[in-house]
Amino acid sequence: MSPAEANPIDTSQCPLCGQANQCAIVAGQPAESCWCMKEPVSREALDSIPESLRGKACICPLCAQPTSGAGT
Repeated sequence: MSPAEANPIDTSQCPLCGQANQCAIVAGQPAESCWCMKEPVSREALDSIPESLRGKACICPLCAQPTSGAGT
């Protein structure tokens, strides 16, 4: 069994913080209704997703916000 089979990715969880990502597609809703279609997603957040998780699960609205540099 491969590591991916042993630990399948939960597409409903943010790959950065592990909280619910609130993805409309995962919930069976149209993509147009997803929060990410209405809110900006920072390039910094996308770049921080580990390579092995990119394109497999959406990040959550909180992680999608640009960091202010104030240490969150």
